Amino acid sequence: MSAFQIKDVVAVVTGGSSGIGLATVELLLEQGATVAFCGRNEERLRTAEAALRERHPKARLLAAVCDVLNAEDVQRFATQAQQVLGTASILINNAGQGRVSTFADTSDEAWSQELHLKFFSVIHPTRAFLPQLQQSAQGRDAAIVCVNSLLASQPEPHMVATSAARAGLKNLVRSMATEFAPQGVRVNGILVGLIESGQWRRRFEAREDKSQDWAAWTGALATKKSIPLARLGLPREAAQAITFLASPLSSYTTGSHIDVSGGLSRHV
Repeated sequence: MSAFQIKDVVAVVTGGSSGIGLATVELLLEQGATVAFCGRNEERLRTAEAALRERHPKARLLAAVCDVLNAEDVQRFATQAQQVLGTASILINNAGQGRVSTFADTSDEAWSQELHLKFFSVIHPTRAFLPQLQQSAQGRDAAIVCVNSLLASQPEPHMVATSAARAGLKNLVRSMATEFAPQGVRVNGILVGLIESGQWRRRFEAREDKSQDWAAWTGALATKKSIPLARLGLPREAAQAITFLASPLSSYTTGSHIDVSGGLSRHV
């Protein structure tokens, strides 16, 4: 039995070929959900798909190349997903990386790119899949979950554009939650802190002290960043929070965010 009560439910995950997105696809499949996921890089997408099919040979799964910043691309993905798997009840918006820059060295073009990425990576999939979610909500719980960053509430001066864009996305979640509630669609998000990723692995490979193993290096990083749990988070841990918000277990929750930062947040 699915602990999250999502067996046979159709779920969609953007940016699902690596990191938190891939961990979410994996957990959804483990829970018996039917999953459509997308990514921009076809090679990485097909590698992820092959691994998932090997581990879940009976799963109903669709992997599609899609750029979430291209509205036509996303609409094609939405149409294909419904035709192949059925009407979606869950949409996980998970796309977009951070930009390291201060106010002084962020150009107008960089501001435009960052704001466009953070907003339209959510706007396009939500527009494309909302009719399916509304249709699904006639018979069961429907949910949108947006993967966001702790920067939305706790900005960093060396990531000024990303922090501002993340705060805007947090506001957007609240607005969509209010607007979509009468249609039976809940909207929530998670705020992640430092999560193990390819980016951190690359920084680890480039470390000066080669005697440090991964545990020691990330532990030192967590101490430097003042993370109370003294480690980086795992993609799986973020996926668990996402799946909870997407499931009927959170049926009376909308317009809110779960903090997945290991205690890094300084807010109460």
